[in-house]
Amino acid sequence: METLHSELPEKIKMELSDPPDLMIKSFTVGEKLELSCLYLTTLINKEQMEELVFCNILSQRHALPENQDSVAQWLLNTFAQLEVKPVHGLNACMQEMLEGKCIVLPNVGEGVSINIRKQEQRSITEPEMESVVRGPREGFVEDWSRNVSLIRKRVKNGKLAIEKMIIGTESNTSVCLLFIRGIAAQGVVDEFRIRLKAIQTDSILESSYIEEFIQDNTLTPFPQFIASERPDAIVAKLLEGQVAIITDGTPIVLAGPITFFQLFSAPEDYYQRADIATLLRWLRMSAFIISIFTPALYISVASFHQDLLPGVMLSNLAAQREGVPFPGAIEAFLMLFAFEIIREAGLRMPRIAGQAISIVGALVLGQAAVEAGIVSAAMIIVVSITAIANFVAPTYGFGIAQRIIQFVFMISASFLGFYGLVSAVFFLLLHVISLEPFGVPFFTPLAPIRKSDWRDSLIRVPRQLMKGSKKNEKR
Repeated sequence: METLHSELPEKIKMELSDPPDLMIKSFTVGEKLELSCLYLTTLINKEQMEELVFCNILSQRHALPENQDSVAQWLLNTFAQLEVKPVHGLNACMQEMLEGKCIVLPNVGEGVSINIRKQEQRSITEPEMESVVRGPREGFVEDWSRNVSLIRKRVKNGKLAIEKMIIGTESNTSVCLLFIRGIAAQGVVDEFRIRLKAIQTDSILESSYIEEFIQDNTLTPFPQFIASERPDAIVAKLLEGQVAIITDGTPIVLAGPITFFQLFSAPEDYYQRADIATLLRWLRMSAFIISIFTPALYISVASFHQDLLPGVMLSNLAAQREGVPFPGAIEAFLMLFAFEIIREAGLRMPRIAGQAISIVGALVLGQAAVEAGIVSAAMIIVVSITAIANFVAPTYGFGIAQRIIQFVFMISASFLGFYGLVSAVFFLLLHVISLEPFGVPFFTPLAPIRKSDWRDSLIRVPRQLMKGSKKNEKR
């Protein structure tokens, strides 16, 4: 066991490169006991430091220890009203200080760590990335402990298991693994635990770092986790048997493993009647189909299969394309690429100007392109329908996946028309069926067929009929 002997404070000072916010204060208690308080002024609560730490030391409320072995216990009794624990060793003391703790070290024996961390953090507000139509308007924040409290607030059950670990050799980021015992499959939980502990990296700054390290397949456009700012959405996933991951420093919480049809679900589906929720889910599926197929179908018809159109529509399309210098494929790629640039500019611009730039840019660009004869009016309609349908995606990650698939389908249709498009659909289905994140088939309940899960995939049945489905009986 390492003792002080006036060396440990100096070692800590040297290891931290003598930062300006490092404070070391020494006290003599009684005749022989010397104490040193080490803390970082930028991380601790100064008022609590003065009132609770210094006053306790100077008041000597507890009898001084008679021998070296009782010094640590005397310190624990002195600060019993605070969150205190024994600490010894250079690395342990430094880690506690960097987490906002005050280290009290005696000249003999081991010291203690006192939690007086400054609580400067964002208040709980409505999620910014996920609009709330009906339901709770609380969103996660950047502090892992407050995020855990938001989940405990909704799951008042001793079966809720929370495992905390530190990941990142430099950032030392707190990561929490959450699941409900008896609902989550033990094999899935064990696999999550193994993959998290196997992460070897310098830093974890956001939950996307964790997602990239533990996901099964990186060569897929589909997200393998639900990323959400909404506590109610994450709790619902926990009750379905999924596992959640909270990363300190970000309000985005991961939940998984998920299936393809869960990407079409939104938390509001369970706050509406079953028939309304089913219609909304079908609407999202229809928007997905429109988003990925519309540009490819336009390219196929305009470049290869004009004979499939009725005569009147074909003559109108030919009249619109008269004078357009580009073939249908190049025309579609140019317009969709321009729209993606406008979309990205709207996201990166200041919030006040972002929406105005997106709307005005799209209108002005589209009108000017038609008047200049660069694209046809029909192409503007195709791009508009595609973009609007893409925005229906419940999650941002799934929306990106739709855009990637959309461009792949367009490339296939540019070479072989309908035949290329059908081939691309075939390979997409093979890819989706082959995915098994954490051993769970991604295309469940259609491949393999599980009729018990049909109650909450393509449709949502009334709650009275959900009983018996492992996915929903706890919801």
